[in-house]
Amino acid sequence: MAQSRESGRQPGAARAHRAGLDEAGIVRAAAELADAQGFDSLNVGQLAERLGVRPPSLYKHVASLDEIRRRLATYGACELATTLARAAMGKSGRDAIGAVAGAYRCFARERPGLYMALQRAADPSDPRSQEQRAASEDVLAVLHATLAPYGLSSEEEIHAIRMLRSLTHGFIALEATGGFGIPLALDDSFRFAIDLFLRGLEQMSSA
Repeated sequence: MAQSRESGRQPGAARAHRAGLDEAGIVRAAAELADAQGFDSLNVGQLAERLGVRPPSLYKHVASLDEIRRRLATYGACELATTLARAAMGKSGRDAIGAVAGAYRCFARERPGLYMALQRAADPSDPRSQEQRAASEDVLAVLHATLAPYGLSSEEEIHAIRMLRSLTHGFIALEATGGFGIPLALDDSFRFAIDLFLRGLEQMSSA
C-alpha cells in the first residue's frame, strides 16, 4: 500500500487515530512521548502528530498543554501508587520499605517522563488539581502504611516520607545524569543508603 508523501504514514492511519481519540488516549500518548523525549520537551504539536491529528483536534478533549501536564501528573501518581502497593504487598517493616524504595527507583528509570510529571505538588487552591491531589494521596497512603510499624508520630512520618523521597530522588537524578563515576555497583550503593535510612528509623522506634 502506498504511503502518504507528506507524513510517511499509511492513508487512513490518521483517520483511525482520530476516530478513537479520547482524553485517556491523549494522556497515554503524552506519557509515552514524555518518556521518549523528556517531560519538559512535551508540546501539543508533537503530541498531535503522534496521534495522527491536527492540534485543534486535541483541544476538543483538553484545554491546554498545562492541562495535559496536570493530567499526566495524575496518571503518573496513579501508576506509581499501583506500583508501590504491589511492591509492598505481603511485606512489612524494612522488607516493605526496601521493596517500595526499589520499586520507586525502577519506576523512575522505566518511565522517566511520567516520573518527572508528578514531581511538582498539586496546588491545593486550584480546583482543577483535585484528581491529582487524590492520586498523590494514594501514593502517600502506601508510604504511611509501610512506616506504620515504626510507631512514628504523624509529624515524624511526614519527615520520614520526605527524607525517603529526597534520598531516592537524589539517587535517581544522579544516576540518570551519569553522576556516579566510581566503578562500584549502583545497586549496592542504593541498598546501602536505604539500609542507613532504615537503621535510623529503627533507632527512633526503639527509643
